Amino acid sequence: MKIKLSFFIGVFLLCAVNIFAQGGKAEPLRISFDKGKSSKTVSGSLKGDEEYEYIFGAKAGQTVKLKLVSTAPKGKFHAFRVLGADGIDFISDYDINYDLEFTAPETGDYLVFVQMRPTDRVRSGKFSLTLSIK
Repeated sequence: MKIKLSFFIGVFLLCAVNIFAQGGKAEPLRISFDKGKSSKTVSGSLKGDEEYEYIFGAKAGQTVKLKLVSTAPKGKFHAFRVLGADGIDFISDYDINYDLEFTAPETGDYLVFVQMRPTDRVRSGKFSLTLSIK
């Protein structure tokens, strides 16, 4: 019994060391569509300098649309950045709700970061991000 307990404690400690060695960074959240759908809305809350990371797949030639809306405080303080194949690198402005549309240059995964720019008065907020692919 003591040997089993020692073994499990050792495995737990090894896993914990591995997680901390990686900095505790979580994998991006994958956006996938429900069967028969071509769009999906995700939402979240941010405070301070936090950011969300999402990943989605698109095929070359597909039209990708992203719409970011700050829901609280309404209309401000959120931005997104898209990274992908073949040099796609886009950053939206912070002070507007933003739409982005582009044709996927390659088949593959695209990474979207949703960020908040805190101010003296606004330190947290909520957002929704809608992804459509056709």
